[in-house]
Amino acid sequence: MMISTKGRYALRVMADMAQYAEEGYLSLGDVAKREDISMKYLEAIVASLCHCKLLDSKRGKSGGYRLCKAPEEYTVGEIIKAAEGGLTPVGCPECEGETCSRAGTCITLPLWRTMDAMIENYLGSITLADLINGVVEPVKVSE
Repeated sequence: MMISTKGRYALRVMADMAQYAEEGYLSLGDVAKREDISMKYLEAIVASLCHCKLLDSKRGKSGGYRLCKAPEEYTVGEIIKAAEGGLTPVGCPECEGETCSRAGTCITLPLWRTMDAMIENYLGSITLADLINGVVEPVKVSE
């Protein structure tokens, strides 16, 4: 599974908004400058985040965007899902909720299900607050 630029930038945008939350509604222009993201791409990312109710928007002179809830109430997984549309590591129909004609005999299906659950659990265990406070512990990988 590879997380695209859109997913990575969505995390950066949400972290930026969390760090500047005390300023109220934030302009996309300010976020774009701080995060070095083009306005056009940022607008597409923010649209996805708003659609999933992760950000709130307000029009007008004092308008902009802000988090809908506290940083500790967001998980990295839900942010990436909002931007990417999902986290499933493979396009296996069984992993996407459909019934596969090979599900009963597929020897690789348990691998994909386990991998999917591990990704969901890991990214669901890290909050936006963890990310901005630098408390994400690196996972030890055995050699």
